[in-house]
Amino acid sequence: MSNYTAPVEDMGFVLREVVELEKLCSETGADASTIDILDTVLEAAGKLAKEEIEPINKPGDLEGLKINNAGEVTTATGFKEAYHHYVEGGWGSLQFDPKYGGQGVPFVVAASVQEMWHSANMSWGLCPLLTQGAVEAITHNASDELKQRYLPKLISGKWSGTMNLTEGDAGTDVGALKTRATPEDDHYLIRGQKIYITWGEHDMAENIVHLVLARLPNAPEGVKGISLFLVPKILVNDDGSLGERNDLKALSLEEKIGIHACPTCVMSYGDKTGAIGFLIGEENKGIQCMFTMMNNARLTVGLQGVSVSERAYQQALSFCKIRVQGVAPGHKEAGPIVRHPDVQRMLSNMKSITEASRSLTYSACAEVDFAASDLPTESLSQHKRRLGLLTPIVKGWCTENSVEITSLGLQIHGGMGFIEETGAAQHMRDARILPIYEGTNGIQALDLVGRKLSRDKGKAAIELLEDLSLIVRDSRVAKLEVLANSLEASLAACKEAITILLTEGKQDWTIPCASAFNVMMLMGGTAAGAMLAKSAIVASNLNDKSSGNAIFNKNKILTAIFYAEQVMPRNTAYLEAIRAGSKSIMALDVKYF
Repeated sequence: MSNYTAPVEDMGFVLREVVELEKLCSETGADASTIDILDTVLEAAGKLAKEEIEPINKPGDLEGLKINNAGEVTTATGFKEAYHHYVEGGWGSLQFDPKYGGQGVPFVVAASVQEMWHSANMSWGLCPLLTQGAVEAITHNASDELKQRYLPKLISGKWSGTMNLTEGDAGTDVGALKTRATPEDDHYLIRGQKIYITWGEHDMAENIVHLVLARLPNAPEGVKGISLFLVPKILVNDDGSLGERNDLKALSLEEKIGIHACPTCVMSYGDKTGAIGFLIGEENKGIQCMFTMMNNARLTVGLQGVSVSERAYQQALSFCKIRVQGVAPGHKEAGPIVRHPDVQRMLSNMKSITEASRSLTYSACAEVDFAASDLPTESLSQHKRRLGLLTPIVKGWCTENSVEITSLGLQIHGGMGFIEETGAAQHMRDARILPIYEGTNGIQALDLVGRKLSRDKGKAAIELLEDLSLIVRDSRVAKLEVLANSLEASLAACKEAITILLTEGKQDWTIPCASAFNVMMLMGGTAAGAMLAKSAIVASNLNDKSSGNAIFNKNKILTAIFYAEQVMPRNTAYLEAIRAGSKSIMALDVKYF
């Protein structure tokens, strides 16, 4: 099994040339020194990922976790040590407010670093991911007192965070939750159980800060009656020191097909006296507060899709360069399977979709920086619309593709891929959760068509398509006609799909619901293809000027051409399905399934 090496050259290229980091820093007021230290940051993060986080990935998958009768979880060998080095390096604080100990680095740069953690070890990387989301929720919604008490330790990584939504009868239908919160003095007593709580209990951090959705007495039914509470594993004294253990524990760990080294817990709150919690935001406004965390997490789950795709690609590439099998066309003797056209087809699919996913995801993460800035009102509103639109697309499209890419990685290994020893199967097993958690991709698709497209009558989508159309123009100027033609056709398909949703969907509600997934995949494939085309344009211009790495630039162009010719045609199929409407989907009576 090959070792992971962070693709820092491609990451830096996307940040500088596609995201246009220098322009982002200038417009958002971010520290311009970020540009000067970017390579240093990426190289240092890549070193930690390669030397300490990746080596414990496969052993952690095999070893798993242990839980004792007291509900204490012991992580796999090496996990705690790697986490302590992560904390010592200040990696958890990159994008956060210096007021609370952060470094104020643009979120998009921090996201590129996070990509490395998830590529190296997705189970391990989920702990910082959840903490990041908790920091966002507290920062935007909690009282100053809670911010002062909890944010510095969370940002440093000394404490970790979780998200507690799901219950046995309340998954996607979160309004059905039964966990209760009872007011008492300056706090609340939380009683109930939550399931599927990622990193709900572990031994890596000094404390765990749980963000728990619960219902107050006499609260309205459904989602309108849900509040959000901060419930620490260990109570925090007024001076910031740790006090008594709170009334909560992990009851058990879920057995999963993947992310074996990540504790997915059944959590119990208030079995004895009630778990002490503190209200975040207003009463009965918990869903709005939690969405701050959820939207952040959804983007980062899309990033996980990029990460595991990159990891699977690297391993497949390494394998097919040393695996000798058969005589490839144009050769006289047996050689490595990388020579075979069908293997090259699979590798090119993996490479092009992964790079397109990275460019799309980084572009969306840049919108986080713009949306949090002090731009003029009109510009700020547009960036917020763009972020809202791209979030479900990134989460859905990148994670759907990660399942395909990791499957291709296994396929390239042949029978050896089906054997756990090579490690190819782990990437596929780990990837399979990505289209499910943080809102299934079906939910992401419905969010896209039901909220992000319908509510503003397609305004955000049309703005995006208009911006992407400029890449068609620039492709023609760069004499990359195949990119221009392919992107132009996909943009036209997107426009037609939006028209169908906004017109026919008004008369028949089944049309947007039944077409939602295809719309998400169409728009994701188009936007990602546009970002890859932008990369190729930059690379072509650099080569024309004899600037940069000529081989890297040429590969960027060829990868974009492959995507345009072999991947973008999928968009036509998505449009055909959208045109067909919902009749055939809804034709079979449910009793006959």
